Amino acid sequence: MTDTRMFAWEDVASEAGITPEQLAGIERLVREEFPHDDMLYELHVLRACMAVKDGYCTVEQILQQQEPAEQPHA
Repeated sequence: MTDTRMFAWEDVASEAGITPEQLAGIERLVREEFPHDDMLYELHVLRACMAVKDGYCTVEQILQQQEPAEQPHA
């Protein structure tokens, strides 16, 4: 099976000091935003990794964007 991805972000993530667990969190967050568009998903994961690498933001700032799970109404 061939890799059909357009963008490879693992090297950028490694260079940025993003741990595999943090990368998985970024990937989950971006996938929630783009559930049906693989190219936009890949591009935004790469851009998030590049933003950390270039010092524009931290992984923590990216992951804070996760919305807390909605609590059921009592």
